[in-house]
Amino acid sequence: MSRKAHRDQVMNDAWIGDAVLELYVRLKILREDSAIDGAKAQRMSSNQFLSVLGEPSETEAAIGRVYLRDGLDAAFRWIEHRLMPHYDRQEAVRQRAITTHRY
Repeated sequence: MSRKAHRDQVMNDAWIGDAVLELYVRLKILREDSAIDGAKAQRMSSNQFLSVLGEPSETEAAIGRVYLRDGLDAAFRWIEHRLMPHYDRQEAVRQRAITTHRY
């Protein structure tokens, strides 16, 4: 596969992975917070956050490939096990910083 063909495939898979991630994030926020929180959704799906695993498009592509191969539940499990531990750690640091700056 040529470099361009590979990059095109990554971008196609990432397009799907991005949609799956957005659905996961919105459902998680609604389930846990019972409210819409756009800022939190952004933190959970931004390229800056996704870069914890590598190049953001590659991370989204991995999600897309899992979805295409194994379905939505498998893609959600992938996100839960691979991404959310990083998010939880980042949020803990963010919350400590907010608490520290209040005093």
